[in-house]
Amino acid sequence: MTALLLAVLTSFSPGRGSTGLGLIAGNPTGISFKYFTSTTRAIDAAAAWSFSDEWMMIHSNYLWHSFGDLNVSKGQLPWYYGLGGWVAFGDDVVAGGRVPIGIEYLFANQDIDMFLEVAAGISIIPDSEFYVDAALGIRFFF
Repeated sequence: MTALLLAVLTSFSPGRGSTGLGLIAGNPTGISFKYFTSTTRAIDAAAAWSFSDEWMMIHSNYLWHSFGDLNVSKGQLPWYYGLGGWVAFGDDVVAGGRVPIGIEYLFANQDIDMFLEVAAGISIIPDSEFYVDAALGIRFFF
């Protein structure tokens, strides 16, 4: 009876969830969120802090993933790109747009990913200024 119960319970294992929560490190450093809306599209966001400049930034992106270009022996290694926006709070409020591009490793049989992302952006409020930032992160999916 116990063996039958275990077989039934493990057959309903949900696998990787569509919602991820974790950490993002760089400048700024903070909390990362990702939600897959389909197998190749996702919305991500981060709330992060710059400890050197004393400001907080919130950003969000709509992402497109390409799963077939980079093959690995275990897991998956999609690259992605997207469009998004950000707001930073410090001495002033600054806002703008961003274009992220990254690579994400989805561990086989695990609910964990790791990613490396570079984003080009422009502030539009209060002044126009170009920037590039980079981050490394890890998330747990549920």
